[in-house]
Amino acid sequence: MRDVTRREFLYASLAVNVAAQHRSRPADIHLTIDSLSHEVAPGFVYKTTAYNGMAPARVLRLRQGLPVTVEISNRTSLDEYVHWHGLDVPPSIDGTEEEASMVVPANGHIRYSFTPHQAGARWIHSHAMAHGHLDRGVYSGQYGIVYVEPKENLGSYDREFFLAAHEWGAELRWVQQSEEEQEDEEDENSAGTLPASGGWEVQYDVGSINGKALGAGEPLQVKEGDRVLFHILNASATATQRFALPGHRFKVLALDGNIVPNPQYVEILELGAGERVSAVVEMTNPGVWILGAVRGSDRVDGRMGIVVEYAGRSNAPRWIDPSFQPWDYAIFAGQRPQLELPPEQLIPMVIDRGATGRDGMESWTINGNPYDGVPKRLRCGLRYRFIFDNRSDEDHPVHFHRYSFELTRLHGRSISGIWKDVVMLKRYARMELDFIPISRGLALFHCHQQMHMDAGFKKLFEVV
Repeated sequence: MRDVTRREFLYASLAVNVAAQHRSRPADIHLTIDSLSHEVAPGFVYKTTAYNGMAPARVLRLRQGLPVTVEISNRTSLDEYVHWHGLDVPPSIDGTEEEASMVVPANGHIRYSFTPHQAGARWIHSHAMAHGHLDRGVYSGQYGIVYVEPKENLGSYDREFFLAAHEWGAELRWVQQSEEEQEDEEDENSAGTLPASGGWEVQYDVGSINGKALGAGEPLQVKEGDRVLFHILNASATATQRFALPGHRFKVLALDGNIVPNPQYVEILELGAGERVSAVVEMTNPGVWILGAVRGSDRVDGRMGIVVEYAGRSNAPRWIDPSFQPWDYAIFAGQRPQLELPPEQLIPMVIDRGATGRDGMESWTINGNPYDGVPKRLRCGLRYRFIFDNRSDEDHPVHFHRYSFELTRLHGRSISGIWKDVVMLKRYARMELDFIPISRGLALFHCHQQMHMDAGFKKLFEVV
């Protein structure tokens, strides 16, 4: 156990400025939540809710360590929550009902100030619970990239693109199980309480990058020899995406806005819901290419992609399937120090399915317990280690509000230097993550897959 350092105390104290101290100054950021009729592609028009009449919102560029004042107006008939994902802001403005954050009231507005200390690619999104309303929460058009300009940049580059992936036309559909899965379930469901063998899944009509389906938006214009810095966000409510740019490689520099200790070249980027990757691509293969989803059904049928066009080239966009490459956080990690500082406390986090409802809707438990809203207490300044054990057959992008994790053990290997605020916990996998809470107050942990969070996959903590 150790005391909080003066630097940590000052960091926490300066994280926010109370809005009352800044009522006299104009707001730096204005967000208006309002209805929007959004055309993803000809024939694909959706009524949604968005920020400032755009889906995604225009990129918000902030400066690390410089305070900003935010004013949010809600022109809809429903209360809303705006979550500053990846930023250590006080619970009062973090944008969640569970943390007792300020609600943006229907037909009302709020105003507050904070100081962004975490640099790199962050984002904002609605944190409203959706349940059966697949036009709310992250299913809606309320999302946008927030880029906090770092004090030290990510190196030299010629162009910078911000890309936000999202799906549209969400629908809850009953998906039949295979014959083998049905046989396994018959013994457990002898009473016949479920409507059929299978489960509910969210499926979509069409995908988009920066709000447009492949071929419906303007291409990204590049020149031969350019070094292009891409910041890519998966703003999906439920889906994991794998992206490639044929004929090119990504040099990964940062994950979730945090610089990695060991940048590496990869052909494929994998992003769970809520994850971000910042990577440089050297433009050395002139032509017209598709930067898109590796999975053919997502790219061809779902049109998840965007065209990258070299200057002077006008041929049809090309796609070449990349060679298979597993995504592994560990390749970007540093060397674990020989004298590793042990955590002051271990926190087991066993993830499993709960009881299935009579309508077939799933539920989720942590350590065998459904969500109850009672916070577990943590001590400010102590080092904790989450020990995850996923006993389910699904991947989970786990997210801890206001803090980033350091991956310390992955696939049985000790690693260090990888800091993330969303970490993909693979099916039947174990993983260990460290963090040090330095700001007092409530902090929500949950799966960033909206359907799982709505079904109880969340746990509340309180830092004292």
